[in-house]
Amino acid sequence: MTTIKEIAALAGVSRGTVDRVLNNRGNVNSETAEKIREIITALDYRPNKAGLVLAAQKKHLKLGILLFSLENPFFSEVLRGVRAKAQELDGYNCSVLVKHVNLDTEEQLNAIDDFLAEEVSGIALAPCNDERIRKRIHSLHKSGIPVVTLNTDIENSSRIAYVGSNYTKSGETAAGLMRLMTHGQVKIGIITGSSNILCHTERIAGFTAALQRFGPGFPIIDIVENHDDESISYEKTRQLLLKHPEINALFFSAAGVHGGCRAVIDLGREDIRIITFDMVPTTIELLQKDVIAATICQQPRIQGSKPLEILFDYLSTGLLPEKEYNYVAVDIRIRENI
Repeated sequence: MTTIKEIAALAGVSRGTVDRVLNNRGNVNSETAEKIREIITALDYRPNKAGLVLAAQKKHLKLGILLFSLENPFFSEVLRGVRAKAQELDGYNCSVLVKHVNLDTEEQLNAIDDFLAEEVSGIALAPCNDERIRKRIHSLHKSGIPVVTLNTDIENSSRIAYVGSNYTKSGETAAGLMRLMTHGQVKIGIITGSSNILCHTERIAGFTAALQRFGPGFPIIDIVENHDDESISYEKTRQLLLKHPEINALFFSAAGVHGGCRAVIDLGREDIRIITFDMVPTTIELLQKDVIAATICQQPRIQGSKPLEILFDYLSTGLLPEKEYNYVAVDIRIRENI
């Protein structure tokens, strides 16, 4: 079994320096710290778990988790996962702070500043896909505050891990369901949340790429944004269907499903096949009424709990998580299996 003494000898540093890198405390030259982490990874060093628990209890870690607004009911389920893990971590003297924001970069930056004012040790967040958020994550990483993204990722950032769906694969799955449920006689409208949220754009990218492989019988007529707002979704969906009455299938790549489906019902468009994501109470009701043909779920409670677990383990051991991408299962639900 590898010891701290052996790691220190290989790195040409003291055992105290190795300990500071493992426990993310004290000033260690970035090149030296990186060299130590490379040795730790190469030797597959695993610290004594009992010792880690004791060390974590002495540290009083504080984690921040930043979610989108609870007006999107999906995040109510994510929050259940957060609270369950927070209760568990409380036994290790680790507290969890939760904040909610809209799909707005400025609100996210302000919330991160609030977390820093409260001296958090690590942050989990569902990020806007914005250069300012990317730069902030890089800055946090350089200052020793690890970041884990959840539900939606951000490209080319310094976050240590992502927890959530493989959204390209989820979009492809939605396209496959559309093909099976319409037999190719279809004209499609897409209702999305925001082009500034990576998971929304990745779902659409996977969906459209798969449709193109199926052949020319799956034209996408138009795409509208609802910003995950039910009222906006109602109006946007209604306007879309009035402008394009030929549309006979809808793909909801984000929230706002209930508002959009109410527009379908009010217009008397029972002929429209609808594919959505997530299984919140209103979606279950619409599935039962055959308004929605199928919905694709993404294990929201795991998305709430797993990021906190990764942050706690990293802050306790100094070791990066085994997997960078922690994908949840693709779970297809129809009326018969809800």
